[in-house]
Amino acid sequence: MERAFRALATGSAVQPLRMVLPLPTGAFFVMPAGLDGAAGVKALTYLPANAGGPRPVIQGLVTLFDTTDGRPLAILDAASLTAIRTAAASGLATRFMARFDAHVLAVLGAGIQARTHIEAMCAAREVREIRVWSRSSERARTLVRTVADKHQEVRACDSVSDAVRGADIVCCVTSSPVPVVASADLADGVHVNAVGAHTPTTRELDGATMARARLVVDARDAALAECGEIALAVAEGAITRECIAADLAEVVTGRASGRTRARDLTVFKSLGLAVEDVAAAMAVLEAAREDASAQWVTM
Repeated sequence: MERAFRALATGSAVQPLRMVLPLPTGAFFVMPAGLDGAAGVKALTYLPANAGGPRPVIQGLVTLFDTTDGRPLAILDAASLTAIRTAAASGLATRFMARFDAHVLAVLGAGIQARTHIEAMCAAREVREIRVWSRSSERARTLVRTVADKHQEVRACDSVSDAVRGADIVCCVTSSPVPVVASADLADGVHVNAVGAHTPTTRELDGATMARARLVVDARDAALAECGEIALAVAEGAITRECIAADLAEVVTGRASGRTRARDLTVFKSLGLAVEDVAAAMAVLEAAREDASAQWVTM
């Protein structure tokens, strides 16, 4: 992910805005990008009503092509790839934005993004305590049992406030269309990764949180066009459209700071970028090439 965002900063990655087709119960996304001799497109459905059921919220495919001769190189499951690359991008943002002494992690949500975000946060910081909240207490307890073999200090929380108060890093990975965490529960100095909301009419953070935050986004144009945390807070008069301090590419390359003071409340708003999918797909393909047990199919 760091290589992908550095490529965005230098202009060597090409990425138009994604196309979003509204569906009766969600949305259909088409996301193209080009990076390092490869081009790819992700096509997926996003159906929040699937949460907790037999089908995942995100389903789709990523197709990777060689830009030299046009060959299709790989077809990958979009849900698995999205879970990995989204958490990796949040981990990258956390590495540059969270306090170095951040040790307590709160995860709001208990789906696949919650699991991958726990892994990514533990890679970015020395996490000593993990708290999990979900609207389904059973799903929260299941996630705790799933990760307990790797993390001893992990517990399910009965409320968002219980999970968030005193936390140093908060990951919002829910499918909620309305704010799940209140500004009053977020201490100065906390870092928040807001991941779950994907449209201009949905958000996980309230206007008061956005007004306090030093905000970094994955891409300015996408955030201003599609981010509900920004659009709804602007409509309420809590912030202006100039609220973005930097994008992640600027932070990674040192053109901007993710955090200026220890007491800053920092927010990384992730909508997800096609260049992340292409970078992750290339990494998976390279791993497959090095795997002697891989089976290859000629297309």
